Amino acid sequence: MEEAAEDRGKMTSQQALCLFIVALSFAYFSKALTGTYMKSSITQIERRFDLSSTHIGLIDGSFEMGNLLFLAVVSHFGAKLHRPRLIAIGCFLMAVGAFLTGLTHFFMGRYKYDTIIQVFQNDSVNIAACVDPLKTLECMCHYAACVKESGSNMWIYVFLGNALRGIGETPVTPLGIAYIDDFAKAENSPFYIACLQTITLLGPMFGFLLGSYCAKLYVDIGYVDMESVTITPKDARWVGAWWMGFLVSSALLLISSIPFWFLPRSLPKQGGDEGKPTLVQETLDGTDDALNNNHNLKFTEIAKGFLPSLKRLLGTPAYFLLLCGSVLKFNSFIGLFTFKAKYMEQQFGQSASRANFLIGVLNLPAVAVGIFLGGLLMKRYKLSVVSGAQLSFATSFMAYLLLLLQFGTKCDNIPVAGLTISYNGEMLFSECNRDCSCSAEEWDPVCSDSGITYISPCMAGCLSSSGYGKNTVFHNCSCVSASYPAGSSTSVKLGQCPHAKDCSRSFTSYMAVSVLSSFINSLGATPGYMVIIRCISPELKSLALGMQALVTRTLGGIPAPVYFGALIDSTCLKWSIKKCGGRGACRIYDSEILHGVERAGG
Repeated sequence: MEEAAEDRGKMTSQQALCLFIVALSFAYFSKALTGTYMKSSITQIERRFDLSSTHIGLIDGSFEMGNLLFLAVVSHFGAKLHRPRLIAIGCFLMAVGAFLTGLTHFFMGRYKYDTIIQVFQNDSVNIAACVDPLKTLECMCHYAACVKESGSNMWIYVFLGNALRGIGETPVTPLGIAYIDDFAKAENSPFYIACLQTITLLGPMFGFLLGSYCAKLYVDIGYVDMESVTITPKDARWVGAWWMGFLVSSALLLISSIPFWFLPRSLPKQGGDEGKPTLVQETLDGTDDALNNNHNLKFTEIAKGFLPSLKRLLGTPAYFLLLCGSVLKFNSFIGLFTFKAKYMEQQFGQSASRANFLIGVLNLPAVAVGIFLGGLLMKRYKLSVVSGAQLSFATSFMAYLLLLLQFGTKCDNIPVAGLTISYNGEMLFSECNRDCSCSAEEWDPVCSDSGITYISPCMAGCLSSSGYGKNTVFHNCSCVSASYPAGSSTSVKLGQCPHAKDCSRSFTSYMAVSVLSSFINSLGATPGYMVIIRCISPELKSLALGMQALVTRTLGGIPAPVYFGALIDSTCLKWSIKKCGGRGACRIYDSEILHGVERAGG
């Protein structure tokens, strides 16, 4: 009877550990999905809040700020507390952060973009764009619009929500891995952790796919008549339903927190040692004498041990060089990963939805396969520290050479009158539109049959129109007739002209090189990680990994999105202007310079 009871106890312990691993896997998946969804929504948030790329880079970096704020505290004190419940609290905070980010949408009011078509809802009205009827409403609406636009400061709540998500993420990884390592068999622990990492890799893929789906949907879907929306997902003013994905990910994070509330503080060690407390259990359930001894440990005594260890660690040449390399690589990775979809939109004319979809189904699976094969190579050939370092360097160098091939995979600027090409030698205002009441600040692009884009029907000098909504066509455009021989069409259609046909071939080449480069680069990720672990003394291993995470996040995760955003902003050709004055989001970039910025980042 006693043996049967003992077997039942063992089964309960095993089930609890399995439940913990399953719950942690789902938490890893959910947090990875939310993080990559944030990256996929960068363009939508930028346009919705009328922000620059520098500004949006700061918002993106708020996750790392929140994470670093509590990382050291949680890592130090977490092991002495109820770890599953701390992870549950972390998942709950991430859910609240994601919910706060998405909830901001409902306090913003309806999204309104500047267009001449919005003034007229009757298809029988003929629009004389050259007169610019928006001007007649400007005085009446200026004050109200200006007051309403003050709500654009609500991007602060997106910043706070992202930072809160960073705070919530702090206990999940260190405490989850430590819990498994403490109570699983030594030979089982690497397998469990590998399963965690594998499932985590699915999160980014589904995050980008969710971002792709939400970017297709109009931001105010369900609240506006889609027939009245005159822009398409490829328009620089289009804003997708960015908020929807945050509400979905918030629900997933909330669900992932539930199992941890019911898991025990400690478990019997697997492998027949159930009767013996582990080192962690002794720490957690120690006597009063042990607690009194802990109180005798002064901060200065801890510092005396910490500082020499840190000095010894940073004094290891191999580790210091690898740390510097990690910072440079992480800067490049974070910068490119944050704005990759935006680059595909601006350089190759892809919609945000298609860009996110392609990253999710092509780039990320290539990274996952590369990481797996890298670990397999280390195990199969039993690579030493030197061999692992050589493999890591070789793959990074090959990936860099592949990126050089992307210098040829670019598209020329689309011809935009007054921005990338001139009106018969003049910029913006010319003889053909000088008598029109046009504003140089507006952006309501129209496309002529010749492939030239004009920044508005007014700037094209159009005198009449036909059709309604998206199908509106403007006629008798004086700037079109001035540029081309008599007899050619003088009409323009709503929307920016597409890129030239050869741009699609360049995009195919870009994606092929990008996927191959991602695979080769990730092939050296696991060997590089193992080199860092093996090049230092075993007693410094935890400190080495902690320092790597701290330094790369501080010097890479926070500044990289900001300065990459600033570089992208420097290529802007046309900024939107807020109704109360001030610069908003960029409408069109110089493709030539933007291409150089992306290559420099690689």
